[in-house]
Amino acid sequence: MKKTVVINVVGLSPSLISKNTPFLQKWSSDAKVVPVEPVIPAVTCTMQATYLTGRMPESHGIVGNGWYFKDECEIKFWRQSNKLVKADKIWDKARRLDPKFTCSNMFWWYNMYSTVDYSVTPRPMYLADGRKVPDCYSYPADLRDQLQERLGDFPLFDFWGPKTSIKSSRWIAEASKMTDERFDPTLTLIYLPHLDYNFQRYGKEHKSIPRDLKDIDKVCEDLIKYYEAKGAQVIVLSEYGITDVSHPVHINRELRRKGFIQVREERGLELLDAGASKAFAVADHQVAHVYVNDPSVSSQVRELIESLDGVEKVWDVNDKIQQQLNHSRAGDYIAIAGKDSWFTYYYWLEDDKAPDFARTIDIHRKPGYDPVELFLDASTVSVGYKLMKKNLGFRTVMDFIPLDAGLVKGSHGRVPDSTDDYPVVIVKDTELLPQATVHATDIHDLILSHLFPEVPPQLPESTEESNPE
Repeated sequence: MKKTVVINVVGLSPSLISKNTPFLQKWSSDAKVVPVEPVIPAVTCTMQATYLTGRMPESHGIVGNGWYFKDECEIKFWRQSNKLVKADKIWDKARRLDPKFTCSNMFWWYNMYSTVDYSVTPRPMYLADGRKVPDCYSYPADLRDQLQERLGDFPLFDFWGPKTSIKSSRWIAEASKMTDERFDPTLTLIYLPHLDYNFQRYGKEHKSIPRDLKDIDKVCEDLIKYYEAKGAQVIVLSEYGITDVSHPVHINRELRRKGFIQVREERGLELLDAGASKAFAVADHQVAHVYVNDPSVSSQVRELIESLDGVEKVWDVNDKIQQQLNHSRAGDYIAIAGKDSWFTYYYWLEDDKAPDFARTIDIHRKPGYDPVELFLDASTVSVGYKLMKKNLGFRTVMDFIPLDAGLVKGSHGRVPDSTDDYPVVIVKDTELLPQATVHATDIHDLILSHLFPEVPPQLPESTEESNPE
């Protein structure tokens, strides 16, 4: 059994390993750099679940960063319980091969209540006075206290929102080293999100990108040198590559105009009523799950979506079976955006009817992914005043997120047209990666092969049911 570290550099693709990443370029010069064929949707939760189970979404059940919970009639994003992943995980398989195996999960998703030995994940405190206080959750519980005592509070507002910066990735890197020093796990999974931010804000050619690449390269250099000094094997990996977009598709607005969506009005503002709607879409970057509650309108819904500018294709049940996305959590139809497009969750037709959370950072109440949370509304002049009030404990709505989806210049989720924009995997042991490309499901066995080079990846079957829903 060999100590192994997987560094997930979000947004890294083969074309980005260049002069702006001098350490990674040099480090990978005698390594194997291979594009990873992503699954659809190529988004954080789905790709990570695929990597960690070696199974397709139809088996592990993670059909996106969020989906429609049919028994509750609610759309939920960014859940955290590992029980949602309905397939055996790599750490359980490794432990069956060697009971001495241990695993540290540093900020990969679905990180709570899993069977890893050590874990840390974002978990803000929501106080009664309306404040959202940066914090994290860990197992064991005292690890959180130890990390924040030495590193300061987890920089939540540098992890997501208009204030995002390299600070969050640096914090995660330092926390990973501290956890390693304390526990010395066999396998460490590290999540570095920094490249996600300005790539989505501004696109790949923006002047900020070279600096972002150099910053994350420095973090990778520090981590790789630390772990290699301890004799660990390092795998550098990414979940997806981000490509330029310029065309937001307001899929729910079109469904509403045709009478398929119902809203509730509260205090003059509109809330999507998924359970009462005939059909609606759960937008997730460049993929949208379309749920049809009224089968009598199914063909009309499909025809409407197929007619929308920016929609490349619409999958039905036969396509879902072929693409191995036919899980009960998935939409009745899957809409795939064109290469220049992405899906918004917006369902209101007039901005003054938008719900109060639309102009805030609220990843849990929004019925879809909202990259516009990365921007600050230029017309908002009271941000500092509101922050002061919030920090003093006064209730105030932090409504400084714009409603202009045209600001977003980068996205992901579909399979990119060029392998240069695929996610990437880099390994030093080139014999373990003889192919020119690999599929996302192959990453699971690649990691196991690093951990157990003397044992083939065929493992005893788990008794866990893979697709119980």
